[in-house]
Amino acid sequence: MRNTNKILSASLATMLIIGAAGCGGSDDSAKAGGIYYLNNKPEIAESMKALAKEYTEETGVAFNVQTAASGTYQQSLKSELSKNQPPTLFQVLGQVGLDTWKDYAGDMSDTEIYKQLNDPKLALKSDDDSEVLAVPVVTETYGIIYRKDLLQKYFDMSGASVTSVEEIDNFNTLKTVAEEIQGNKDALGLKGAFASMGFDPSTMWRWSIHLANIPLANEFEKDSITKQPATIHGTYLKQFKNISDLYIQNTTVKATELSGKTMDDALSDINSGEAVFFQNGSWAWPDLVSGGLEAEQVGVLPIYTGVPDEENQGMATGSETFWCVNKQASEESQKATKDFLKWLITSDKGRETWSKTMGFTTPFKTFTGEYATDNPIVQAANDYNEAGKQNVPWAFLYIPTEDWKTNLGNSLLEYAQGTGDWNAVKNSFVDGWSSEYEIAQSNK
Repeated sequence: MRNTNKILSASLATMLIIGAAGCGGSDDSAKAGGIYYLNNKPEIAESMKALAKEYTEETGVAFNVQTAASGTYQQSLKSELSKNQPPTLFQVLGQVGLDTWKDYAGDMSDTEIYKQLNDPKLALKSDDDSEVLAVPVVTETYGIIYRKDLLQKYFDMSGASVTSVEEIDNFNTLKTVAEEIQGNKDALGLKGAFASMGFDPSTMWRWSIHLANIPLANEFEKDSITKQPATIHGTYLKQFKNISDLYIQNTTVKATELSGKTMDDALSDINSGEAVFFQNGSWAWPDLVSGGLEAEQVGVLPIYTGVPDEENQGMATGSETFWCVNKQASEESQKATKDFLKWLITSDKGRETWSKTMGFTTPFKTFTGEYATDNPIVQAANDYNEAGKQNVPWAFLYIPTEDWKTNLGNSLLEYAQGTGDWNAVKNSFVDGWSSEYEIAQSNK
């Protein structure tokens, strides 16, 4: 997810569906116990068409794929689900998306694709937790990426308070390391501890969505929140301020320059070796590779903020997009759809296409060996899991509106550059949530 805050640029007037039939039309596939998949990723339309054709040739099961044009998936899904022969397989965007389409989401508890999840908690369930209603399509993860070679220069520095990355397992230690790097940046040949904390739209989402997710996720866990709340308390805003201040005060640029700094600036900082730390996720690995970095140079820390017991915290891991099997399709079509999903994550052809041709990082146990990702950011998240650390869930999927993100980002910028105070950030975070929730509900 290069940017969770993707703009839905296409209008209803330009809505279209790109047909990519593997065998027959949607009516044929749904009637005969076949599969009809409404895909939301235009970039894989041709690959998905080829995969559907191959599956039909191998199994004899009719398989139709249609791909919604960019920015029109929700409208397309609404239209297609209302037809006599609706999609048997579709996608929702997080819990909020599932809440919209839950009347169509069948139980996937008995499916191989659920049983093979590395982390079953990533699946979305019914309100009473008795049914699994959606399974993640791919997983992504984020944290504080660091240059191993540059961090080692700090560890080797005379007077360094911390001498190994294993010691950095809480906010206080992270703060010590960052401040000592910043204080010795000239001697270390750096511009700052952290890559630029830019607030250009290309990078603001790292703070207004991803960084804000950490206090949100902690609050939701504390309050046992499993559905979008109408209000939030800002329980961990102190910790949100901790990490924000650390970034602002220990970055490569002055606070007065933050408004114009872009993602390219931050990538340049980390790729060129002018900064040690860079908050971002698994989707950034191609940019790091193109910048000249190799896997052995890259490590990742969880985003520590000062919450209790954060030594047991892993990385922020989740998925925006989830598969649902349409329970209003025929029994035969539901079974055929579940069988395909099993084939996708267990067969050589399915795994090769999904992980290599389409390039997805998968959340399933079956993607090992030649099908395992070579992304070191993903591997770091897996290592934390194997060590018993707990993933931080993607609570930002509950954010009520795009305006909440924008307003929070603007308040953070004003605070960072000294033209606003932290109370404005708090108001955007807490009061803004309730007001934007009401707006979202009234627009439904």
